[in-house]
Amino acid sequence: MAACGRVRRMFRLSAALQLLLIAAAGAQKVLGQGGHGQGQGPGANFISLVGQAGGGGVQGAQQLPQLPHSPQLQQQPQQQPQPPQPPFPAGGPSARRGGAGPGGPGGGWKLAEEEFCREDVTRVCPKHTWSNNLAVLECLQDVREPENEISSDCNHLLWNYKLNLTTDPKFESVAREVCKSTISEIKECADEPVGKGYLVSCLVDHRGNITEYQCHQYITKMTAIIFSDYRLICGFMDDCKNDINILKCGSIRLGEKDAHSQGEVVSCLEKGLVKEAEEREPKTQVSELCKKAILRVAELSSDDFHLDRHLYFACRDDRERFCENTQAGEGRVYKCLFNHKFEESMSEKCREALTTRQKLIAQDYKVSYSLAKSCKSDLKKYRCNVENLPRSREARLSYLLMCLESAVHRGRQVSSECQGEMLDYRRMLMEDFSLSPEIILSCRGEIEHHCSGLHRKGRTLHCLMKVVRGEKGDLGMNCQQALQTLIQETDPGADYRIDRALNEACESVIQTACKHIRSGDPMILSCLMEHLYTEKMVEDCEHRLLELQYFISRDWKLDPVLYRKCQGDASRLCHTHGWNETNELMMTPGAVFSCLYRHAYRTEEQGRRLSRECRAEVQRILHQRAMDVKLDPALQDKCLIDLGKWCSEKTETGQELECLQDHLDDLAVECRDIVGNLTELESEDIQIEALLMRACEPIIQNFCHDVADNQIDSGDLMECLIQNKHQKDMNEKCAIGVTHFQLVQMKDFRFSYKFKMACKEDVLKLCPNIKKKVDVVICLSTTVRNDTLQEAKEHRVSLKCRKQLRVEELEMTEDIRLEPDLYEACKNDIKNYCSAVQYGNAQIIECLKENKKQLSTRCHQKVFKLQETEMMDPELDYTLMRVCKQMIKRFCPEADSKTMLQCLKQNKNSELMDPKCKQMITKRQITQNTDYRLNPVLRKACKADIPKFCHGILTKAKDDSELEGQVISCLKLRYADQRLSSDCEDQIRIIIQESALDYRLDPQLQLHCSEEISSLCAEEAAAQEQTGQVEECLKVNLLKIKTEMCKKEVLNMLKESKADIFVDPVLHTACALDIKHHCAAITPGRGRQMSCLMEALEDKRVRLQPECKKRLNDRIEMWSYAAKVAPADGFSDLAMQVMTSPSKNYILSVISGSICILFLIGLMCGRITKRVTRELKDR
Repeated sequence: MAACGRVRRMFRLSAALQLLLIAAAGAQKVLGQGGHGQGQGPGANFISLVGQAGGGGVQGAQQLPQLPHSPQLQQQPQQQPQPPQPPFPAGGPSARRGGAGPGGPGGGWKLAEEEFCREDVTRVCPKHTWSNNLAVLECLQDVREPENEISSDCNHLLWNYKLNLTTDPKFESVAREVCKSTISEIKECADEPVGKGYLVSCLVDHRGNITEYQCHQYITKMTAIIFSDYRLICGFMDDCKNDINILKCGSIRLGEKDAHSQGEVVSCLEKGLVKEAEEREPKTQVSELCKKAILRVAELSSDDFHLDRHLYFACRDDRERFCENTQAGEGRVYKCLFNHKFEESMSEKCREALTTRQKLIAQDYKVSYSLAKSCKSDLKKYRCNVENLPRSREARLSYLLMCLESAVHRGRQVSSECQGEMLDYRRMLMEDFSLSPEIILSCRGEIEHHCSGLHRKGRTLHCLMKVVRGEKGDLGMNCQQALQTLIQETDPGADYRIDRALNEACESVIQTACKHIRSGDPMILSCLMEHLYTEKMVEDCEHRLLELQYFISRDWKLDPVLYRKCQGDASRLCHTHGWNETNELMMTPGAVFSCLYRHAYRTEEQGRRLSRECRAEVQRILHQRAMDVKLDPALQDKCLIDLGKWCSEKTETGQELECLQDHLDDLAVECRDIVGNLTELESEDIQIEALLMRACEPIIQNFCHDVADNQIDSGDLMECLIQNKHQKDMNEKCAIGVTHFQLVQMKDFRFSYKFKMACKEDVLKLCPNIKKKVDVVICLSTTVRNDTLQEAKEHRVSLKCRKQLRVEELEMTEDIRLEPDLYEACKNDIKNYCSAVQYGNAQIIECLKENKKQLSTRCHQKVFKLQETEMMDPELDYTLMRVCKQMIKRFCPEADSKTMLQCLKQNKNSELMDPKCKQMITKRQITQNTDYRLNPVLRKACKADIPKFCHGILTKAKDDSELEGQVISCLKLRYADQRLSSDCEDQIRIIIQESALDYRLDPQLQLHCSEEISSLCAEEAAAQEQTGQVEECLKVNLLKIKTEMCKKEVLNMLKESKADIFVDPVLHTACALDIKHHCAAITPGRGRQMSCLMEALEDKRVRLQPECKKRLNDRIEMWSYAAKVAPADGFSDLAMQVMTSPSKNYILSVISGSICILFLIGLMCGRITKRVTRELKDR
């Protein structure tokens, strides 16, 4: 090796190569000394200098016929007979005459004129090349077509000719003349010692910097000679002899192979090298010396694809097809062919050769001329190219990319040329998985099982990504880690174009949805995520995008925008390291981003918050990734079993997280914690629910745009959506999404952000062991109610909590599912009686109320309790508030929530009252009259009267079940007897007046007289507006009523009407004028105005209205009948009947007369008794 040169830097070209590059020019210089080159100095045109190389001059002529003395060729004669020696001058006359060889007088020796090659040259090479030996040489050694195959004798002649060129010591001196100015510019080459072959070695290393045309042509042209045969590369034969035999890549013996096809041997060795890297336990291993030699040869052939003989011949036609206009040199043809590697018309032979070269580049970046040249200064600047062995870690393409990408992500300046090269090679790695040995090693089984036949354009990698996402099976951890490493090396998050499969799939989406963003900008991926599951997204793009995002979500550094804005926060709060450092590999996937988003939602009091721009970026990404549980590594990892157990059928977008939230109580502890934390974040920032936000966009724009524009949500947006859930503009998806979130909130009070923040301290103090929101609400509400009833000086629940508690209570009334206890108790009843009714708008609750009598006992009790609460606080009656919203504004703008229904009842018969609201008020009145407990005003007013007069009813009653109006009926009777307290009497009068106008308000009457109403008063009952027609009908048809209980109820009505004319609307209407004229001075109540009218009826001087007179006479008859069929229950009832009887005076006269007669009789009896007593005494 000392005779050939020295190893320098990674592996310098041997001195034999330099001698090869020198030989032709050196020979020509000698020719010039011989007389035929006179006048052609060393600086003359290079083609003319080397055109006659190898002939002329005594010394040159003497050297050409000599066989090489190198060790490898010394063995050849012993192994096989030598072919005939070429008949070129061997010191003959022509040489001694000054170089007039066979080529003609003064023309030097010509390859084209040699006997062994004359026919081949004439047949294969253009005529204008015949006078130029190097042109002929290049023409003959580039022949590959079988029909143009050159003879073996000519082959051997060419071999000896090239070998003689490589051993000519005159080349260096010629190089110094041809490249004089270049050498002076390259100080390193100018300092090389003379005569050792180092100069040309240096020029080859710096040939990318050579600008002088002749020197560049000289170096390039001469280099092509050696690469035609591996045996001509000094040192290569020595280093790789054994490997060639072991790998069966050919023979070093002449004659066994065509000497000019020896590029195939180098290709075979290269394939052996890359195959070794792709096997865990390779059967054969290339020696370290040969590995270095192979990579050095690849590096030296990196600028001109002609120098890679195997690739040159394999891709000659493809070069003409795809890269016809691409100028050779500086690796341009390689890059062009790489870009067309997966074209359908690319030949398989060329594609295979290109892949092999790409694999070599992956092992040593210097094999790429353009990459090494463009990034040389940047590699040195950022210390990415530590001088070491070619196959050291620093030489690998992946290390170079990671090192330079780290510099870019840290905001350092990397030249645009270098970044362009990096982009090309990152794209190359993403297109072809086979270029990454780690993928081959770790994913071979997965590729064969799941992804066979998808080699091109990155499809295999995306297939593996799809498997990792769990869509096609399972992937081993080693393969998954290899994929994650490859994604970091290629960094497609920084430029979507690196991922060709994604780029092609999403091109149409980018052109429509993201056209405002500069091509290659990392925000393109963000834009695509924002349009995920929208009309603009196409299915193929959706799949490729989610497959890539799966890996980006597991390494926060792969989102360049996030990394740039949050690297300081991540280092400060999450203890992260540099972009390409491996310390974070020990962290759980996604751990850094989880750390960031936990800090993003901290309050100022909690401290250690993120910077503003980092917080905004974290929120942006969180909003995008929340659409798919697979983009949350911790969630997918901890909830994998629960997803399979509870949500295997939930495959639609967003359904998996909803399913986990629905089964929150059933989840494993770790999964429940993660889902709970994410749901807690959603309550603060509902925009995390991106799908919900899209569905609700019209509502947000129309009703919630103010809160939607706030940078900090704090639960305001969801509260606004809930309040506007039943607007006409509300679409079904939005309503379902909002309701689902409300249902999820019921599982834990922490899931309602505003409620949590307002009542956190109160919950800890008053309800410490309660977690479910509904239970917390009940606990706090009970505390508030007790404090209110006891008129406590200071409420135990804070004011801000009471306000938010009210909001939560109101929201819960909208949907029965928001009250879990009620919902569970009534599930079967809902199925039986309300199956056609939709949830929401309190419709199910209203349906249950209407079917209350048919409900199961447990459900009936729950509904009764709900009604009791609503009657005490009508604002909690969602349906009433919704239907009467405008009427409340009109009639009760200042009414307290507790007196809202009372106010509406008072204005029920107003002409301005909305019919729907009036109907709803009537419904609530009917409900109230079924049980005194549902009428808080009556309950308070008659607090003493109820136990006094209706004790028997109360003792028989059961808790949580209606008394069907029995207590109120009892109080009505006592009202007729005028025995109630004044407050209770006032309330009962109102109830009697209301029920007198509408029979439905008297539950006892409805209960006992339903058949009579349908048979006798059907027409009156069907009237749209009830004004007492049914009651009047029953009174008129009293004699026709057969049912005793119904007859009793009608008689009770008659009895009540005698107590006050206001409770008889028909009579009151008929006699309104007469009351005004004759009884205006009489105070209403206790039957006083009725007595006044009776007296007026009997007074012949008073003339009543005919209708009033007729109605009064009817009532007298009814009362008379009532007195007959309903005898007094006791003395008080008898006295009342007498006092209210039309024959009151007669009855009283009879009673008075009877009493007087009895008195007189008593007196007489007394006198007689006294006289008898005296007589007895006198005796």
